[in-house]
Amino acid sequence: MGLALAEELHARGAKKVYVGVRKPEGMDRPGLVPVKVDVTDSTSVEAAAEQCGDVTLLVNNAGIAKVNTGALDPAFIDASREMFETNFYGMIRTSQAFSPVISRNGGGAIINVLSDATWFARPLVAAYSATKSAAWSFTNALRIDVRDNGIQVLGLHVGFMDTDMTRGFEMEKIATSQVAAITLDELENGKEEVLADKQSRLVKGTLSTEQGYYLSPPDIA
Repeated sequence: MGLALAEELHARGAKKVYVGVRKPEGMDRPGLVPVKVDVTDSTSVEAAAEQCGDVTLLVNNAGIAKVNTGALDPAFIDASREMFETNFYGMIRTSQAFSPVISRNGGGAIINVLSDATWFARPLVAAYSATKSAAWSFTNALRIDVRDNGIQVLGLHVGFMDTDMTRGFEMEKIATSQVAAITLDELENGKEEVLADKQSRLVKGTLSTEQGYYLSPPDIA
């Protein structure tokens, strides 16, 4: 997803697109500038923010997902701790490091990649869902905090995408290129939340109803 957004930004004429990766060696994509960063390491994040001093758009896409046997899985706590370090605390680290940079450059935006799992916790990925729910909460607080500093915060919610993470699973998936295009269109339109696919719209649309989708979803009922 991160690469799709980077390539779409480049295609739309962005003068410089940094791509944060843990291992930049060998990465050679036209128009993309690899930057070594580990979002679980504050020193690494701060160094990246210093290196990328002309940033006006931050995309928080780093994430990991692990399958557990359910909410009662004995490994649930350890798995969730590992995912929280990247999916939640990593987002906080990068947002705190780059928000002042964006403000100094006259304002801009932050895109936080979330999920339909924010509101619908499938038992097999319940720990992952918890990290996305936390990330959504942080996104909403961040939006209020930085709005007066000229920073637009957009939360991107999307279900299953056609990525390495879902390879081998038979399910309806949306192309990352399509999600990237939708997201950047909505960013330009000043939106603060994007529901990029049918599944995320379905789940979000039932949150205020008596029979929310998350209470008894048909695919696992």
